[in-house]
Amino acid sequence: TLLLGLDATLLYLALPALAADLAPSSTQALWIMDIYGFMIAGLLITMGTLGDRIGRRKLLMIGGAAFGGASLLAACASSAEMLIFARAALGVAGATLMPSTLALISNMFSDARQRAQAIGIWATMFALGMAVGPLVGGVLLEHFGWGAAFLLALPVVALLLVCAPLLLPEYRSPHDGHFDLLSVALSLAAILPSVYGLKDVAKHGLQSDALLSLSVGLVFSAMFIHRQRRLSVPFLDLSLFANRAFSAALVVLLTGLVAVGGAMLLATQYLQLVLGLSPLAAGMWMAPSALTMVVAGISAPLLARRIRPGFVVACALALSALGYLLLAQVHHVPGVGLVVGGFALIYLGLGTIAALGTELVVAAAPAEKAGAASAMSEMVQELGVALGVAV
Repeated sequence: TLLLGLDATLLYLALPALAADLAPSSTQALWIMDIYGFMIAGLLITMGTLGDRIGRRKLLMIGGAAFGGASLLAACASSAEMLIFARAALGVAGATLMPSTLALISNMFSDARQRAQAIGIWATMFALGMAVGPLVGGVLLEHFGWGAAFLLALPVVALLLVCAPLLLPEYRSPHDGHFDLLSVALSLAAILPSVYGLKDVAKHGLQSDALLSLSVGLVFSAMFIHRQRRLSVPFLDLSLFANRAFSAALVVLLTGLVAVGGAMLLATQYLQLVLGLSPLAAGMWMAPSALTMVVAGISAPLLARRIRPGFVVACALALSALGYLLLAQVHHVPGVGLVVGGFALIYLGLGTIAALGTELVVAAAPAEKAGAASAMSEMVQELGVALGVAV
């Protein structure tokens, strides 16, 4: 899970070096940055449901092997198009890993308090990976080329393939049902045109091509929802959204990750291209803020035992908002101080909402639907980061 978070932001500091080497267009550069997140977001529900059907440990191991292969392809990319393809393949493989890990945790811990703490640690690892991604990228760039950032996955994948059969239990839903390929196609057709439309708006403004793409995405979204309501065993159980905690947690996660995804990209570019810091120096300045995320992710579930989770989340969002206000003053007070202070508050809020929001989503679903519920939680987080970059 830490590795998946790293891959989401690892290229933020590598972008200038990568652009000098592969010379991508501005649109290609955006696709290189966030096609990974969008492919994960588009396929998470698919893979969460597939894990429920074929076995979560089995899917985790298959996806791990695929992730290692795609990482090797990305490290060897010789053109912008090849790197975009490799990043998309990483997204497909990554979509198998996230719901499998979280769903297995929900099966391993039946005690509600233990499960909340375990999910808090899980969420902290993903958020920490996102936060230290720029630092790891900076260290690697200091000594190697940008391709080395992808090779980091290989030893982790090897460890997973050796240890998973020994340490992880297997779990599959007793109600297999039919794996609906049409729902898979509709879910992708809903997300990807919408994303393309947003990117087109960012580059050319609100023109006919962008409006057409956004309209296609909305039409397929409506078709997807309509099909789920008709299926006896739906691909995505829409009745989960009747739970207010489930729906509210998803909205909070999406909003929080949209903000942090865009702000992190802008901040890492500001430190290098405006203040003139090296990738390593920029990454090191971003690292202290990440410690607040670790503190928040581990302590938030403990606080939520004594204080209503809603109040804990609300306070965390208020601290995040203060952090963004600090970042907004960088134009008037240039330097690293506001960036570090702002991100410390942002990450404090992010660690809290990632831990508590994820636990609220998973706890709302029955055990046989844990994979699909986990996928929804992770989908909005990955989609949020990628949307933040696009917006």
